[in-house]
Amino acid sequence: MASLKSSMVLLVVSSLIIQCALGSIVCEDLPKDACAFAVSASGKRCLLEKYKAEAAAAEAEYQCRTSEVVVEGMADHIETDECVRACGVDRSSVGISSDSLMEAEFAAKLCSAPCYQNCPNIVDLYFNMAAGEGVFLPDLCAVARSNPRRAMVELLSSGAAPGPVSGGPGSPASSLASSPAPSPVSI
Repeated sequence: MASLKSSMVLLVVSSLIIQCALGSIVCEDLPKDACAFAVSASGKRCLLEKYKAEAAAAEAEYQCRTSEVVVEGMADHIETDECVRACGVDRSSVGISSDSLMEAEFAAKLCSAPCYQNCPNIVDLYFNMAAGEGVFLPDLCAVARSNPRRAMVELLSSGAAPGPVSGGPGSPASSLASSPAPSPVSI
């Protein structure tokens, strides 16, 4: 009985030590090369900002900041280099625009199985950007796989978004990580 209690105490203490050692992601503490596509411990996206240094002749510098955008169901996450490459995104991006969705090469990478099925943070970000343009990303990906030029025409000619996008439970964005990407080829 005494050994069970001491084992339990040791387990609790060691888990606290590990948690303190690993820490939690605070965007402002991240280096600029790990900032973009990271999510803080509070579940808010990190973003890279450019600012002018105090010295008059100094070049602009970069710092990581916490945005107000909350990512449902994800916290303490820094996107892997594999995902950054697979999705065709750039960690040194200052500001991210939905304009990249109109580039056939970018859309192809974003909609590729290595990105779409394995990188829910990046896919969620672009899912929400596409929705802001009135486009449903899974539909855009299906068209992009079969006819990339047509996908861009559809994006350009899309009407207003049907309504506000909710990132809450049950929304398409919240189920991206668990649902397979629509693909004409089974993987």
